[in-house]
Amino acid sequence: MTEQTQPDTELDPTATSQTEPSSAIETTASAGERSIASGPASPEPPATGKTRPTDPPAGDAPEPRQPAVSQAPAAAASGEPEVDPQEAMDAAKWGRVDGEGRVYVQDKGAEREVGQFPDAPIAEAMAFYVRRFLDLKATVDLFATRLPQLSIREIDSTLKSIDQSLTEPAAVGDLEGLRARFTALKAVASERRAAVAAERAAAKEQALKDRTAIVERAEAISIQDPARTQWKSSGAELRELLEKWKQAQRRGPRLDRPTEDALWKRFSHARTAFDRHRRQFFSELDAKQAQVRAAKEALIKRAEEMQTSTDWAGTSAKYRDLLAEWKKAGRASRKEDDALWARFRAAQQVFYDARRAKDEAVDAEFAENLKVKEALVAKAEALLPIKDIKAAKKALRPIQDAWEEAGRVPRGAVRRIEGRMRAVEDAIREAENAEWRRTDPETKARAEGLAGQLQDAIAGLEKDLAAAQAAGDAKKIAEAEAALTARRAWLEQVLRSAKA
Repeated sequence: MTEQTQPDTELDPTATSQTEPSSAIETTASAGERSIASGPASPEPPATGKTRPTDPPAGDAPEPRQPAVSQAPAAAASGEPEVDPQEAMDAAKWGRVDGEGRVYVQDKGAEREVGQFPDAPIAEAMAFYVRRFLDLKATVDLFATRLPQLSIREIDSTLKSIDQSLTEPAAVGDLEGLRARFTALKAVASERRAAVAAERAAAKEQALKDRTAIVERAEAISIQDPARTQWKSSGAELRELLEKWKQAQRRGPRLDRPTEDALWKRFSHARTAFDRHRRQFFSELDAKQAQVRAAKEALIKRAEEMQTSTDWAGTSAKYRDLLAEWKKAGRASRKEDDALWARFRAAQQVFYDARRAKDEAVDAEFAENLKVKEALVAKAEALLPIKDIKAAKKALRPIQDAWEEAGRVPRGAVRRIEGRMRAVEDAIREAENAEWRRTDPETKARAEGLAGQLQDAIAGLEKDLAAAQAAGDAKKIAEAEAALTARRAWLEQVLRSAKA
């Protein structure tokens, strides 16, 4: 696995960057021993061929329990740290040196020879083996001090080393007492070992939960719906999860190899699946956008082909159809889609600008026609009320001819202007009808009924006019006024015919 490049080391929660556990303690414990061994004397010197000094007289033999350890010249010359004189004297009580330089120690209820130091003062020989004992004691003391910080491997290694050192050490001192103390430390070490094991198990359990959470989150990201996935943020989250995995490997407790490998395979598979889905998504997106781009290019071409058309109505309908097709085509990338839309709009705009220019020219022409018709309808309305039907008809005829010749007016004015002229024509027609009915009694009677209808109509139109004036609607005002003028003319004519 590419991400697991760190060395295969034990990641114990209590471990520190220190040397091998046993050597760390043994280095301190044996410092005095190595220093003394490098001095002029040796615990078991080879035979020199010199005659050993004869044993001194009994009365002059040195007391074996009273060595002058504090006066050992070899220790002072070697530069070793000073020892506590009282500790040295207490240790020396457990040994003796005979006249031939043999050193003995009281151990396990019996006396045991620990070595020979010939050709040297008795005090120096005793000091050598006392220092060995003190070194052993220092080793035990150091172990007791460091025990709360040691790992299981360090505890086991140190226990084994010290146990071997205390079996039958070549040292003078209270070995039984030191062994008893070491035995008590074994019980403490066992408790510490159990605590470390429990801490380590708990740490591994938590590490397993943390790693599993990382893997499960990565898997959740990898199975997202590609159409709904936020690829940038999801990719960033996966990178963060990878960094968390690396941090857990570097700083957390080590999982067992099968478990770690299985989790890593799941994590690696999730990342691979995410990358595959992302590549597939964007590949499909690129293909789809290419299709959209081709379709819109075709629509732009069609739009450009029609932009010079003067079939205003037909081409306008075709452009509406093109716009509907454009919306159905989908979207390319934002940058490309904006550029394509600008080209499409530009093609349409050529046509619409031309149509607008044509409409403006027509509107200008129609506006002049409107002025002519406004003058003509004013002349026609001056014929009302009608007093002489024949004269009115004669006067209206040339006005009508000029009206037809005037041409079309703006669309917005057609209804208003046509309504005014139609009102005049209707008034004359009604006047003719009224004159025809005037001599007929039945017609006269109907005229009176018509007068009532016209009066009702006029009342309604007056209300409409008032409402239009209140609203400020010029168009409705004009229409109401034209209708009122016509109805009043009809009413006047009807009343006149009824009186005749």
